[in-house]
Amino acid sequence: MTNEQIKQLPAGRTAIAEVDIHGVCVHGKDLSQELIGKVGFTEYFLFLLTGRIPDQGLVAVTNACLVAIAEHGLVPSVQAARMTLAAAPDALQGAVAAGVLGCGSVILGASETAGLMLKEVLAGKEVSSIAESAHSVVRALRQARKPLPGFGHPTHKQGDPRAHRLLAYSRELGLAGEHVAALEAVADAVPAHYAKPLPMNVSGAIPAVLLDAGYPAGALKGVPLLARVASLIAHLQEEQRQPIGFILADAAEHAIAFDGIPARAA
Repeated sequence: MTNEQIKQLPAGRTAIAEVDIHGVCVHGKDLSQELIGKVGFTEYFLFLLTGRIPDQGLVAVTNACLVAIAEHGLVPSVQAARMTLAAAPDALQGAVAAGVLGCGSVILGASETAGLMLKEVLAGKEVSSIAESAHSVVRALRQARKPLPGFGHPTHKQGDPRAHRLLAYSRELGLAGEHVAALEAVADAVPAHYAKPLPMNVSGAIPAVLLDAGYPAGALKGVPLLARVASLIAHLQEEQRQPIGFILADAAEHAIAFDGIPARAA
């Protein structure tokens, strides 16, 4: 792009932070004098998102969701990060990035798609009951052979304890509302459309409790991403002390059968 083309671009704007010789101003608050040492990181994260100091209910629910989704053992994102650090031990940031890049619609990103599904259920209740709307949404996903976001789990086949605890905690705080109701309506509709059990998982509970607490829908994926980065850093610190990255790679090599063209005999 030429300098002349750059000059013709509309003026860019940001309302999050202003930095000058005197310090940093975030959403109108002095970072050094009004925020450091006075707000926790979750509260600050929500403040960055919304431009408002969040109420304590939203902070509590967001904290619970971050704790719930941060760690789940040697999941693909963790394996990718640990194997990357084994190959490049001087690049912690690259290993974290490798793990984050492995977070998509199947792993971690399902919170976002589940949130969109709950919105669709709630939109449908304008012309029918929430139960009927849930059946309609589940039926459409089933007929289209699309995944049902927020349901099913390869390990927690009898129910995800994290999901149930988040819903219970939301009720304890008096924050459970229409999104939790929509999620439970979907759960009630599932047996009518799926032959095998498909229990609710944590990625279904997270958007339900967050949205009812006032969390912005457009940033739903941010909570599992932020949480998983904390876990990746912990795994990478352990990788430096107790390396398993090459063990994971070797295990994959031996677990996968070769079915290509064999080498010709000499």
